[in-house]
Amino acid sequence: MSGFLVSMQGAVSQGVIWGIMALGVYITFRIMDIADLTVDGSFALGGCTCAVLMAQYGVNPILALLISTFAGFAAGAVTGFLHTVFEIPAILAGILTQYSLWSINLRIMGQKSNIPLLNVDSIFTWLTDATGLRQSTVVLVIGAVVVALLIWALYWFFGTEMGAALRATGNNEDMIRALGVNVKVMKVLALAISNGLVGLSGALYCQSSKVGDIQMGTGTIVIGLAAIVIGEVLVGKKRAFGTKLLSAVLGSIVFFIIRAVVMWFKIMEANDTKLVSAIIVVLALCAPVLSARWKQRKSYAKGDE
Repeated sequence: MSGFLVSMQGAVSQGVIWGIMALGVYITFRIMDIADLTVDGSFALGGCTCAVLMAQYGVNPILALLISTFAGFAAGAVTGFLHTVFEIPAILAGILTQYSLWSINLRIMGQKSNIPLLNVDSIFTWLTDATGLRQSTVVLVIGAVVVALLIWALYWFFGTEMGAALRATGNNEDMIRALGVNVKVMKVLALAISNGLVGLSGALYCQSSKVGDIQMGTGTIVIGLAAIVIGEVLVGKKRAFGTKLLSAVLGSIVFFIIRAVVMWFKIMEANDTKLVSAIIVVLALCAPVLSARWKQRKSYAKGDE
């Protein structure tokens, strides 16, 4: 039983770290109504950049996180540039950037598929050495603090004039353009902020797992979308903006708990992780639709009476 609890704690810790990525996906998918596929590449970009800076150049772990965040920011800006300046559809622009980042990440890693960080200090080893706590506990604590700060920062930003303009761009692009706002700048900014958060998530995941891997971003967009949909099922869509941001993180945690439970009880094999992820997404997407249909049938039945 203790092993199961440890596994669940690890799932929650991982869910919090990936929840930062879900916040980034929320900005593009829900606020801007853009299906941005850059995140698969920018997540790995953040992790690979962080690993190289720490392992090969001895860069301070906190500074490595900031640089990795900026790298993700730049990747998102490239996607925004392709979409707004050259009018490439957003989904295709994201695919092109993601495709390019595979080669870029390999170059960053020195043509290596992975770089271990077993003997390299990170923000997690600092706190582990200082407190003697278990690694998963430290990851959970630091992840929760970072998530709280990010939600506060995003809530503040989207309450400013620029943030309000960015949200309005996602709601009604024609209206905000008529008010004199540069829509192209808003889209580039949203994509850059989104992928900056994704890059930060990748860097934190790299430090917590003690390895930077070229394939660490595979399937990131699926997890991000699953987290958003699960969060909306849990708290509902008609909530305050701060609650909506929090719901993305909660959805990420629930996603990893479900996946951990499936694997712990050997409902599926370890190699079926991607299948499990896809099934969770499908169920999360189907749940609101089935619930609405059931309520509609129930109302019709009452009307017949």
